[in-house]
Amino acid sequence: MKRRHLLKTGLGAGVALGASVTLPARVFAQPMAGSPRDRELFAIAKRELDKAGDVIWRKDIVGIADFGLHSAERRFHFVNLDRQEVKSFHVSHGTGSDPEHDGWLNMFSNVEGSNATSRGAYVTWEWYTGKFGTSVRLGGLDPTNNHALERYIVMHRASYAEPEHIERWGRLGRSNGCFALGEEQFKIALLNLSGGRLLYAEALGLNEDGTRAYPPTAIVGEPENGYHILRQPRPDTFSQTNPGVF
Repeated sequence: MKRRHLLKTGLGAGVALGASVTLPARVFAQPMAGSPRDRELFAIAKRELDKAGDVIWRKDIVGIADFGLHSAERRFHFVNLDRQEVKSFHVSHGTGSDPEHDGWLNMFSNVEGSNATSRGAYVTWEWYTGKFGTSVRLGGLDPTNNHALERYIVMHRASYAEPEHIERWGRLGRSNGCFALGEEQFKIALLNLSGGRLLYAEALGLNEDGTRAYPPTAIVGEPENGYHILRQPRPDTFSQTNPGVF
């Protein structure tokens, strides 16, 4: 589905609004001095807004979920281009992306039933009340996440995404592929990231000092059966003691 054709589907009241209004080109101020990571986040936010074009009708704040970091890290960055500031929060990834449940995302997938996180750009749509209470619908703008609607990939609150979960287990719990946040953090997201804004998910691995974080045994792979492999699964005991059998 092409990004500029998404609004023609008529999904959501906000989508119809976006289709009827032509917004002037937005000129952003140069980012103020901040951490090397924040400066790169500003550049990514502007790049993805340019790519998305008129599908995104609220361009003040961009959400960037950096799944290249461990789930114990504050890796969901709200990049405020008007105020030139970045605020960071916790966010969960999908069970299908982390089968070992070690807190690292191993793979992305756009396949229905995978319960995995999908990479790419999303447009945030309207609020609705579902299984997890108030949630935010998401529309995938890229071939890597264009099944978000039928997969029910949304942004919602969850108890397993609370900071206390990290204190107890050293990592967040996992979703079914949704962007799950703790109660207070979700309230902030609801007010600052919904209603026609851009959410971008990728395994960037950006540390605050600008260096890159690399998950254990990190391997960037080609798509395979709808999966984008980032890490090879750890071999089980039999495979370790009998290498080359399979």
